Amino acid sequence: MTNQPSDIEIAQSKNLDHITNIAKKLNVGDVDIEMYGKYKAKLPLHLIDDVRVSENNLVLVTAMTPTPLGEGKTTVSIGLSEGLNKIGKQSTVVIREPSLGPVFGIKGGAAGGGYSQVVPMEDINLHFTGDFNAVEKANNLLSALIDNNIQNKTNNLNIDPRTILWKRVIDMNDRSLRDITIGLGGTANGVPRQDGFNITPASEVMAILCMATDFQNLKQRLGDIFIGFTYKKEPVFARDLKAENAMAILLKDAIKPNLVQTLEGNPAIIHGGPFANIAQGTNTIIATKMGLTLSNYVVTEAGFGADLGAEKFLNIKSSFAKLNPKCVVLVATIRALRHHGGIQKEAYNIPNLEAVREGFKNLEKHIENIRKYNIEPVVAINSFISDSSNEVNFVIQKCQSLGVRAVVSEGWAKGSDGTRELAKVVVDIVENKASQYRPLYDWKSPVTEKIETIAKEIYGAVSVEYSKRAQLNLRRINRLGFNDFAICMAKTQKSFSDNEQLIGRPEGFTVTVREIEIAAGAKFIIPILGKMMRMPGLPAKPASEGMLIDKDGVISGLS
Repeated sequence: MTNQPSDIEIAQSKNLDHITNIAKKLNVGDVDIEMYGKYKAKLPLHLIDDVRVSENNLVLVTAMTPTPLGEGKTTVSIGLSEGLNKIGKQSTVVIREPSLGPVFGIKGGAAGGGYSQVVPMEDINLHFTGDFNAVEKANNLLSALIDNNIQNKTNNLNIDPRTILWKRVIDMNDRSLRDITIGLGGTANGVPRQDGFNITPASEVMAILCMATDFQNLKQRLGDIFIGFTYKKEPVFARDLKAENAMAILLKDAIKPNLVQTLEGNPAIIHGGPFANIAQGTNTIIATKMGLTLSNYVVTEAGFGADLGAEKFLNIKSSFAKLNPKCVVLVATIRALRHHGGIQKEAYNIPNLEAVREGFKNLEKHIENIRKYNIEPVVAINSFISDSSNEVNFVIQKCQSLGVRAVVSEGWAKGSDGTRELAKVVVDIVENKASQYRPLYDWKSPVTEKIETIAKEIYGAVSVEYSKRAQLNLRRINRLGFNDFAICMAKTQKSFSDNEQLIGRPEGFTVTVREIEIAAGAKFIIPILGKMMRMPGLPAKPASEGMLIDKDGVISGLS
């Protein structure tokens, strides 16, 4: 196992099936796919059947609070789907597209790992089918239209530049672009004003793409984007700039889900890529419904810990799209349990039963949270070579004492052979109708009530404090009539709290809402907690430093 080849070596050794053969496994003919070469294709929206969506089975994969390297949700998601197919269930994994920021930053890739991967791995992790590029261009077209309207007297909307909330985006970790000044160099170059960049997964256009139900709905949502105010304090929307059609034109192909395959030749749909700490953290509604139309089981994942991705999947996506997740798989690793037991990074791979015992409090809180949605969780212990049998057995027995089944998942090392048992447990819960999903809050509740429900019920906070700026934002939301939007928290993924130093299961803490952003097209209110930022920076040693490409175009170091 220690001599196992790297992720990219495993992916490159696979002889891929032609994408038309993958489509046939979903009973989709050649005429109904748009091929991007031999191994990638777009699926048209007319294939979606809401009756079949309601009849088939949705399984969500989430995780305990992760270490900086992540605990393998995507690997477990892919492995579980392989395992379901292995035991005779028709399954498709439906996941997000990777962002170039993390690919070249910390993680180095996000297409699964080991023998539980989606392929072609390099394409998926890099430009793929151009969806991120389309989102970026649509976002920045609106920025250009805003500044053009301020510059020109014809059709001028009298926008007050000081109130503009819309930012440009780029799909890269680049902290230097967080706060910039544009329009310098004379009157021909525009009107000087403060601006900044978010990372593309944080764009409201990405959120809209993931929440849209069809192309017309996409266009309407784009028009509903809130930009800022006029000098007379009247709200300005993208539709006032007549931007929605041009933006939608740039997204006409990006709205279609992408079909690829797993290492074992099973279908995989990859579409949309919002982060879970600053956005909703899950793939598109359209992709999930496409999967549920074409297969009996859909395995999907939501980013970071269950306090972020799963909370948003269940309260936002499932609630709006009327999805009915029937099981939640909570990914845990012995490494993360040691971390939350107080062990430092240097000792993550050293067995420590006492640390695992202490760290289990974090996992237990996530189990409690999932049950608040009336869904029965399964714990998947994502296996690492450094796990000791004593630690693994403790987690299994402790979960059993809570009435939760815990299963070792070895998809990374063994593919479907390592996830058969997990697949059987998931099927047992789904087919015995152990879960009847219900959201945690009603969208029509007051904004502060929804924020406090999440903070107290999911995070475990005792109270919520609002800065003066956040209080002004609340008054603006009320004046604009956006009170019945969903809440999409922006919070550190490293803790239940808004302080990343508070590991494990912190208690007695207060969360602080620094400011509140509005995503009117996505129908989100975005409270920003603590020091959370929507444009990450690169680490001291970026993953890009370890990547190579040879004279034949073969890539290495991407994992």
